[in-house]
Amino acid sequence: MARTEYYDDPNAPKPNSMVVAASAVVADEQGRILLQRRRDNDLWALPGGGMDLTDSLPGTAVREVKEETGLDVEVTGLVGTYTDPRHIIAYTDGEVRRQFNVCFTARIVGGELAISDESTELRFVSPDELDQLPMHHTQRLRLSHFMEHREQPYLG
Repeated sequence: MARTEYYDDPNAPKPNSMVVAASAVVADEQGRILLQRRRDNDLWALPGGGMDLTDSLPGTAVREVKEETGLDVEVTGLVGTYTDPRHIIAYTDGEVRRQFNVCFTARIVGGELAISDESTELRFVSPDELDQLPMHHTQRLRLSHFMEHREQPYLG
């Protein structure tokens, strides 16, 4: 299923669902950030996804990192909340969503890096390489807030 992301686009389709989601910035000992190249739009992104009815938001981040990367993580902090109504995601199955994403920080506690059916590539990327990767600007915003080492989480 393909995915198209819109931002502040008057021609974007109208949303027909609201999804609560979590993502995680997972950094290694060298300060490189784990990213996945998404299969559905070929863009680089943080691991993350929709919350199940049986999940907590931190639990969603842990589960999604495991599903998408093979790594076990524990949540260590909060980057911010991302609820911009100008960000619309359309899928080829007809779902057009607004997404309420809470982005956490997390550290690796186990597992082995493994590509899932949701991605084509996984990499730990140094901060100075981020600008070279094709990525939706909403992902760049989360990464920017993480790298600023903000005293308070971003609320938006």
